[in-house]
Amino acid sequence: MIEFINVEKTYPNNVKALQNINLKIEKGEFVAIIGLSGAGKSTLIRCINRMHDITGGDLIVDGVDVGSLKGREIRKFRKRIGMIFQSFNLVTRTSVLKNVLVSFVPELPFWRKVTGLFSKEHKIKALTALDQVGILDKAYVRVDQLSGGQQQRVALARTLAQHPDIILADEPIASLDPVTSRQVMDDFKKINEEMQISVIMNIHHVEIALEYADRIVGVREGKIVFDGQAKDVTQEVLDYIYNGQLDDIQENAEGEKAYV
Repeated sequence: MIEFINVEKTYPNNVKALQNINLKIEKGEFVAIIGLSGAGKSTLIRCINRMHDITGGDLIVDGVDVGSLKGREIRKFRKRIGMIFQSFNLVTRTSVLKNVLVSFVPELPFWRKVTGLFSKEHKIKALTALDQVGILDKAYVRVDQLSGGQQQRVALARTLAQHPDIILADEPIASLDPVTSRQVMDDFKKINEEMQISVIMNIHHVEIALEYADRIVGVREGKIVFDGQAKDVTQEVLDYIYNGQLDDIQENAEGEKAYV
């Protein structure tokens, strides 16, 4: 579903954020991107929905050349991709339900945008999404009265309401305590397994990544230095991803280099 082919990303200040990225992610995978801060993890996932434009190579999502999209095509394309941020990006002074209904605004006729009126169908979809993440009872509560974990679940429900094929998550548990982090990760795992939605997550918590993700992609200095199953990640692999230290190169079950 997602394929990076020799992708490069260089910022205007000549900083190379991504270098020769070749990566293929199939539908329904749960992939965790790990590495040091500044390694290029966020840039990598934000290129998928065109939050960042690539400067070289090709990025294909379900047969669509992402780099060739323009204007309205980009907006239509992004409807299929949900984005979860560390900061939640919620309107805290209004209700949980209204925050989820925001996901439908782009498709509303002008008069509904002006009046702020949503259809019964939209409200049912929003309430269903809240139920899927276990906070249906909070639908009419103001967001600023919720805990951090509950707010992240609102953000996740808002994304689910748009029925995405892919969910991108940029450090979704960075500001949460350990117990709440696992509750939110349980939601991601449930959604991935039961709804077959691909999840690509940039995450600093290595132990959480290894526990929940099926596949780990290690990034260092804008390059992919490891791509393999979570079960194959050893301390040696982590040392290589984070420190560039490696005593010897091992092969995975298919006889391919697990890291290079």
